[in-house]
Amino acid sequence: MDKLVCVSSTRRRSSLASWIYGLAACCADLSIGAGCGDPSHQGPRDGAPGDGAQGDGGGTPVQVHGRSDISLNSEWRFLRADLAGAEAAALDDSAWTKLDVPHTWNAIDGQDGPATPYYRGVGWYRRHIAVPEDLRGHRLYLQFDGSNILTDVYVNGELAGSHAGGFAAFRLDVTDRLIAGADNVVAVKVNNAAGVDAKNAIIPGSPTVNVPPLSADFTFFGGLYRGVHLLATPPLAISAMDFGSSGVYVAQTNVGPTSADLAITIKLANATNAAAPANLRATVLDASQAEVLSLTIAQTVPASGSADGVATGTLPNPHLWNGVADPYLYSVRVDLLDGTTVADSVTVPLGVRSFSLDPQTGFSLNGSYLDLHGVNKHQDHKDKGWAITDADTDADFAIIKEIGSTAVRLAHYQHAQHTYDVADRSGLVVWAETPVVNRINDTPEFAANAELQLIELIRQNYNHPSIVFWSVGNEVLLRAGPSPDALIGHLADVVAREDPTRLAAYAANGGGDNNPVNYHGTAHGFNEYQGWYGGRVADFATWADGIHRDHPTAAVALTEYGAGADVTQHVASPAAQDLGADHTGLVHTEEYQAYYHEGYWSALAARPFIWGKFIWNGFDFASDTRSEGMLPGLNDKGLVSFNRQIKKDAFFLYKASWSSEPFVYITGRRFATLPRSSQSIRVYSNAAMVDVKLNGTSLGARSAVDHIFVHRCDAVARRRDLDELTPEPEPNIDQARRPLRITNHVAAHDIHPL
Repeated sequence: MDKLVCVSSTRRRSSLASWIYGLAACCADLSIGAGCGDPSHQGPRDGAPGDGAQGDGGGTPVQVHGRSDISLNSEWRFLRADLAGAEAAALDDSAWTKLDVPHTWNAIDGQDGPATPYYRGVGWYRRHIAVPEDLRGHRLYLQFDGSNILTDVYVNGELAGSHAGGFAAFRLDVTDRLIAGADNVVAVKVNNAAGVDAKNAIIPGSPTVNVPPLSADFTFFGGLYRGVHLLATPPLAISAMDFGSSGVYVAQTNVGPTSADLAITIKLANATNAAAPANLRATVLDASQAEVLSLTIAQTVPASGSADGVATGTLPNPHLWNGVADPYLYSVRVDLLDGTTVADSVTVPLGVRSFSLDPQTGFSLNGSYLDLHGVNKHQDHKDKGWAITDADTDADFAIIKEIGSTAVRLAHYQHAQHTYDVADRSGLVVWAETPVVNRINDTPEFAANAELQLIELIRQNYNHPSIVFWSVGNEVLLRAGPSPDALIGHLADVVAREDPTRLAAYAANGGGDNNPVNYHGTAHGFNEYQGWYGGRVADFATWADGIHRDHPTAAVALTEYGAGADVTQHVASPAAQDLGADHTGLVHTEEYQAYYHEGYWSALAARPFIWGKFIWNGFDFASDTRSEGMLPGLNDKGLVSFNRQIKKDAFFLYKASWSSEPFVYITGRRFATLPRSSQSIRVYSNAAMVDVKLNGTSLGARSAVDHIFVHRCDAVARRRDLDELTPEPEPNIDQARRPLRITNHVAAHDIHPL
């Protein structure tokens, strides 16, 4: 048993945006449990340490103005099995595995392919807690930042509450169950059992049949895969039980260069048996923490009840959040005052911006056109599953920025709070998504849980300026099942009710372009794979012109497009593979992926009415039911390898097209068996002209409007060059695969941007 110590601090936070959501609130039960939450609410941190676990809160117990957030990530015991009586406080768990969270029990078996199906079932976690004496009299909450799929939490042998859903954080009020100054035992039962079988049919009696997603092309990693906290607040406080939110919502309207109108809503909770006055001060701070606007609110909160405090004001001459060009962030600090003493305090990010979406002219940010292009991103890493660190996320976003993205689609579920924080700071426009994927179950319970997960997503992330789109589902017609039209329409209405300042969106699977389910909301995404699952690459342009012609009032985005690539598989003539076949069971050559993306980007660049372009995917990711390419258990459509060590050729096509950072890149560098008949060298660059020297002889300067430079070389010189090749193992890749690099194909110093 380790003792928790609460450390007082009145320091201002140096990273308010990343700090506040660990203090966020959560919902009361909505027919499924006693709490609600979000992985995005990971707890405040000073300076947001890059190597911290997701939801770790920096690992240091802190107290700010009477509110405490204590990390419970260490010293857990774990059993990957169901065990009757595992919740009992007196159970001897000394033989269980000792570990820290975040943790998933599928880190390895969830990525090794269908030959060894990954474990889907129950796992138990137990931990002892000694609650500090100085928290006596506070309201106490257990906060789970991410637990997949079903979670039952026991305190000292009694059920404290449950949560259904694998991606939002949730909090449980355990004030009456935790004993200050004594040893307490927390036992957590997590269940990631499958709700559908291999044919996507409902499994009768499965406990997860009414929790989306039922089916998806990714591994459903089980466990407490984000951080765990003990949160303490005063009896009269900014609410900790509002769907996992911060309890503070800052709405902005009439945004312009000279002013922006703000409306600040504060959720208040009073746990005392008498009505209490809540005196509130809301302060807008600029990036240097200087005060630029202060508002006061007085609100009476009824006994054992709740109330909203609302303040409005105008921010003069706002510094706008302007995407990657200038992602300027304010913060809003709300203090609950007891006389002159701050009794409770919460801070949320504020990025002041306006946006619009037009079917003809596309997306505009702050009145100026902005082409939204970028990648899709899942949250897993090789050998870690979903139990990643903030440093992993930071590294991913550095790559996403390197390629020149202006937007990112965070598929297909709510991501960790740190992810949205980084997007805010990076200036990337975000498509956020709820996990209604592939098919639905036509029951009231499924619909209620889908709505709950959407509300959690919106309320927990309401103040992130990067988020523009709330997506209510992805490819829900992909698998056989009940019609999702009524549910998707209802969820779009929920978006309009919860947050009318943003756009409801949906991503449709290919085929059935006229189905009404595809046109709920305002932003209409389509996932198209002509040239991969069937058809030819050139067919995409025909589709794009057709959808625009047939639905001229629909604002259409390409939310997915991509082709698989294994960096050990190669072909000299990728166009010869573009035959209209399904490529799933074929070789996944790196050259065909590049060929595919060259064709798609050429078509997209000429069609600005497609306002958003999101590559599937930024990174290879685990999908344990897949067995294709060279590695089972992997979807290899990423532009970057699963271990993040290799950027495939296609990555540099987009970097040349999107980024202003000068560079040149020779393609085919891993093609060790390039045929002697090959007579061209292909280079991606954003330079105006590129010269290539082969064996010291210039092949001539070339220009290229599409950033693709092709240099021809005569057969004799080419054969001589091939004779001099020196293959060596590619570093930073699994040695079992050992692809080869052609070191003398064209040396880096022999390529010259002019």
